[in-house]
Amino acid sequence: MENEKCCNKKTQRSNEEKKLITNRLNRIEGQVKGIKKMVQEDKYCNDILIQLSAIENSIKSLSNHILENHLYSCVTNDLEKGNLEIIDELISLFKKFNK
Repeated sequence: MENEKCCNKKTQRSNEEKKLITNRLNRIEGQVKGIKKMVQEDKYCNDILIQLSAIENSIKSLSNHILENHLYSCVTNDLEKGNLEIIDELISLFKKFNK
């Protein structure tokens, strides 16, 4: 039942925000393709691991950006409307985020 609530919710984002997120995802996608090519070309493990670390950092940075926006928009709006269930959602999110 919790998944149904999650999947039915939507977040309105500005065109600027969508563009920013899409650009960052495109960069991450390019990084992944670069690593696939490195593997196919038998590049040195250390070089591949460095690139994997760069992707990990890019994903964490994007996750933090989206989380920050979520706190300032979705969570704030729900709290203002008296929806305290958002706190349970946040606790669940932080547990997943910190695995």
